[in-house]
Amino acid sequence: MDDAPEFQPYGLPHLTVILITVVLPFALAALVRRTRSQRIERLIIAALTAVLILNYLAYLVFIRAQGVMDWRQMLPMQMCDWGILVVIVAMWTGHQRWFEVAYFWGIGGTLQAVLTPNLRYGFPDWRFISFFTSHCGIIVGVVFLMRTRRYRPYPMSIVRVWLWSEFYFVVTMVVDKLTGFNYGFLLHKPEAFSILSFLSDSWPLYLLQLHGVALLFFLVLYAPFAVFDATKRGFIRKSGQQDATL
Repeated sequence: MDDAPEFQPYGLPHLTVILITVVLPFALAALVRRTRSQRIERLIIAALTAVLILNYLAYLVFIRAQGVMDWRQMLPMQMCDWGILVVIVAMWTGHQRWFEVAYFWGIGGTLQAVLTPNLRYGFPDWRFISFFTSHCGIIVGVVFLMRTRRYRPYPMSIVRVWLWSEFYFVVTMVVDKLTGFNYGFLLHKPEAFSILSFLSDSWPLYLLQLHGVALLFFLVLYAPFAVFDATKRGFIRKSGQQDATL
């Protein structure tokens, strides 16, 4: 019988995790900027990478120890699994295109999981720790890149990440149909309350709405940069007009 503590949304452990997720990347980025040390930056990237990989491997060992022997339940097909790989590649390669995917997947998908987790187990259960380590680790990596390397998305980033998301959707749908497991929540809504709870119970319509939610998240995540660019263009245009009158 599993006597693990029950997860309490926005209880003290949950709020603590959210606070750490917000503060940690800014603190790490401030350390890099203050020291101006590439060695420290690489050490931080190596530490984040090690935490994400070891946590994932430890989770596999844990669920095997809990009696989960069906390999179909252990496939790396959740969005956060792919997000872990993408953010690690983005941190090590320093490539803008990898960052784009990490940003929209990491902040768009993983942030929702942190705020409304599909989780039954509370702290200090290992499943609580592992869940938030993987999801929050992705967000920390993305924000760290934004602060240290000044990365940001651009309009075409939405198109490119949308195509990558469709690739994930097709591959995961095939895996879900073959295994019967609900990777990516493509077969039905998650049990825990989230924004997906408002979607239709009709499966074909649910999938269309799921695409709509993804696009909405992408647009919302890009909105601050669009506003910044528009404000900057307006400022430059106004400055140019003032110079012309002088």
